[in-house]
Amino acid sequence: MPHINLSNEYPGIRSLFMFRPMTAVPLNNLVQTLLHDPHPSLTPGERELIATYVSSLNNCKYCASIHGAIASHHLDNNTVLVDQVKKDPEDAPISDKLKSLLKIAARVQQGGKNVTAEDVHLARQEGATDLEIHDTVLIAAAFCMFNRYVDGCAPRTTSVTGSGCFDDDGGRPSGIGLQELVSNHCMLLHLRGVVVSDTEKVGITLSGDFTGDDRKGTIEEMSKA
Repeated sequence: MPHINLSNEYPGIRSLFMFRPMTAVPLNNLVQTLLHDPHPSLTPGERELIATYVSSLNNCKYCASIHGAIASHHLDNNTVLVDQVKKDPEDAPISDKLKSLLKIAARVQQGGKNVTAEDVHLARQEGATDLEIHDTVLIAAAFCMFNRYVDGCAPRTTSVTGSGCFDDDGGRPSGIGLQELVSNHCMLLHLRGVVVSDTEKVGITLSGDFTGDDRKGTIEEMSKA
């Protein structure tokens, strides 16, 4: 049961976004930048794996389930691989570089000061760049925040019809995660309008263009991603 008065219309973090549109927009933009905007070397699937792994370590079943499904979608619907990474990245059929980055992510999940020079050296030996190490740390840190945001407010995590439970950590088709991503895109467009409308009323100017360049593209484009 939610700790605060949240809408029953939306499950999980989306109900928190609707509750606080002003914070929802930058939070959504952060996730978009970290996980889905173009990156020189880390694919969306790899970045989603980092988010999924950290969420699993934090025992945030909602985030681990949703982002695991999105990771699977980007990795040719390979749910087995996602489950292997969540269980133990060292035994998963992924690159040694990604294993070293996931090790850094796990250190961050325990506490930022747990990342050692040896961890970073190992990652560099496996070919990781400073940008990849930076972004791994930031994704891990950000998802510790998102995990605690969701679990700390305890929003409803079942669908409105009861047809799906995001707390069921596994067995969800990858399309569910993609649907959640597209739903968040639709919500973000709506929330941008809400924020702009509210701030115009009180004369606040927001940085950024909420009505022009939409980095996430159309819903149709998202569904084909």
